[in-house]
Amino acid sequence: MSGTEPRPPMSKADYVYSVLLDEIRSARIPGGTALRAGHVARRLGVSVTPVREALRRLEKDRLISYEAHHGATVVDLGEEALAEYYGLRAVVEGLGARLAAARITPEELAELRELHAAMAADAAAGRNDRLGEQSRRFHLRIVDIGGPAFLGAHARAVRNSLPVPAEASLWLDDAQVKVQLDAHEGILAALESGAGDAAERIMIDHVRQAGEFRAHR
Repeated sequence: MSGTEPRPPMSKADYVYSVLLDEIRSARIPGGTALRAGHVARRLGVSVTPVREALRRLEKDRLISYEAHHGATVVDLGEEALAEYYGLRAVVEGLGARLAAARITPEELAELRELHAAMAADAAAGRNDRLGEQSRRFHLRIVDIGGPAFLGAHARAVRNSLPVPAEASLWLDDAQVKVQLDAHEGILAALESGAGDAAERIMIDHVRQAGEFRAHR
């Protein structure tokens, strides 16, 4: 057998789930929005059956809830949930950074530095709208390096559990861009020197600072 096996096509339920997950995670569908299966089906050009399957998966993800006489509604999380979200992220991603410092390869470090350089270039050019997704990739790559068996999947699950509206991104604030990029540079230096304690501390402070910024928006 030569080459790689072709990937099976995405099922209609998977397609609906991926679209709704992205729209909820990015808050294009804000908290409190009712999701009517028939409306979603017409919008996405599918039957109601895969929509209902996708909604059940989103309910398991705790991104939607069902209420009597209201159907499926996107969960609207408040300030306590926001604090818990960033606190959990700080712990998981901080541990990922600590573990990564002990096992990162020169090639992996170069990959992270390349991503960081791309972010710095975009920031210098005023392309702040690109920075949020790049930062997500930077953080998750570190956790994947530190905890490839379990931690990376947990970090993604945590991040997917709370939508961040595009207009609430701290990367749109020029003052915050410098603060965040400086933190990334500090994390990279700690990873390069194998300083797990420092990598964890900087990552925790970095994530908590992001949470404080969003809480005051």
